[in-house]
Amino acid sequence: MSATLEPLEPLESSEPTLSVRQVLMLERVLAGEPEVVAGAGQLDRAVRWVHVAEAADVGVMLSGGEMVLTTGVLLAGDEDKQAEYIQSLHRAEAAAVVLGLGRAFPAPPDVMRRAAERCGLPMVVLHRPFPFAELTEEVQARLVRRKFAAVSMSEAVRTALTGLITAGAPLQHLLDEIAHHSGCPVVVTNLAHRVLATAGERSAVDDVLRDWERIARQAGGSAGDGWIRAELGGRGERWGQIMLCGYRGDTATGRLLADRAAESLVLHRMLGGTSAHTWEEQSAQSLLTDLVSGVVPARQLLPRARAAGLPVNRRTFVPLVVRDGDPAELDRVLRLLGLPGIVAELADGATAVLLSLARDQDATVLTANFAARLTGSVVAAADPRTAWDDVPAGMREARHVADAVASGALDLPAVVRLKDVHLRGLIRLLRDDPHVQSFAERELDGLLCDAGSGAADDLLAVLRTYLATGRNKSRTAQLHHVSRPALYRRLEAIQGRLGVDLDDFEQAASVHIALLAHDAQQS
Repeated sequence: MSATLEPLEPLESSEPTLSVRQVLMLERVLAGEPEVVAGAGQLDRAVRWVHVAEAADVGVMLSGGEMVLTTGVLLAGDEDKQAEYIQSLHRAEAAAVVLGLGRAFPAPPDVMRRAAERCGLPMVVLHRPFPFAELTEEVQARLVRRKFAAVSMSEAVRTALTGLITAGAPLQHLLDEIAHHSGCPVVVTNLAHRVLATAGERSAVDDVLRDWERIARQAGGSAGDGWIRAELGGRGERWGQIMLCGYRGDTATGRLLADRAAESLVLHRMLGGTSAHTWEEQSAQSLLTDLVSGVVPARQLLPRARAAGLPVNRRTFVPLVVRDGDPAELDRVLRLLGLPGIVAELADGATAVLLSLARDQDATVLTANFAARLTGSVVAAADPRTAWDDVPAGMREARHVADAVASGALDLPAVVRLKDVHLRGLIRLLRDDPHVQSFAERELDGLLCDAGSGAADDLLAVLRTYLATGRNKSRTAQLHHVSRPALYRRLEAIQGRLGVDLDDFEQAASVHIALLAHDAQQS
């Protein structure tokens, strides 16, 4: 069987090896009119070196990966030697054999061709005289250059990543550097194939994650089609892997790059005192932060959510924000209750939780069960969403509710919803409005002008409790541990400073709104 050879694009200087196909594309080799007469399906074998050899037992002199050049002068007329010659190359795992046609063999010998085809050994004949020394010199020079380039690339990557680690860079910066060198999406997973982190062009990463479960299990076990992986672990324990997804360069270079990346990630983990679980938290934090901000459309975040292990098909999503909750404890409670979800710490002491429930589960009951397991935390919830595109709005609603009760409103239910925050919630939304800010300063000026003094702060605290309890004097006195006469004196002082009558509903409401706005601005 023969194959037609066409010139290829120039070889990339970063490739550490040449394939049989690439050697045959060299200009000098094409001048010899090469023809593949056997093993055409094995032309992507790597050529480690080139040898000129005529002896029938040439295999004993090889170590594997060589392209052997011969004129067959010592094999002519002896079919047994011809067959043994091919068998010897096959046993030595040679990359290919190139036979120069001429006086010994004017045409491709059938015995050698059939033997090579059975062995799967690429056999090439040259129809025009060709100086083997020139081919040997060019291939060796190219191999040396490529191996040197591969080593240089490896050291450059190692130096860059080590510099980032010693500078205290986060994991994402390391992955961005790896993606820059590899030119393809980079994915870090745990042993269950759940995505912990990604890097690379966003659209390319999304394409990889869109069908991640199937792709990871089919392509993750080999380096075929540019999927190259390296294990992450140490001290005899594996905890994840890094994958180059669709690497377009030479496989050997990709493996070298993946190995360097894995070494750096393990070092980053050791020096930072982090663990694979921490990387899972970082992945969840990135996803939930993007959902809360709304900067990235929800549809674009769906592949990331699915790859992170969150069920997304035909589910009910319950957005929660927990005040003063430990993310690790919240995650433990989710696991204890068997609730699928992701947890991530946000700013200002808030932790976001996104539950993913089956459509036939009671979201209200399960949310209440979750909140009942927590102590000392405020659980703010948005109404359940059945469409993924509605989740960002739900996350923002839960965040708004959590902000509205941040100052510690009294008599809250176990799960606080938008309907429970009433006026406080509206004020939180309007707290940055200059008119609201001016109103608050004007209404409370008599107390705020002495802010920081013990007396003024005490009066402000009494006013806050008095209005929050619905102007209940007995309850206010009880909460501040003072007698009713002492409370009356404080209320008189407050009214004198503010110039209002707190027994008048409208004036009291005005002061209450101003105080809510002031507290919202301070938080």
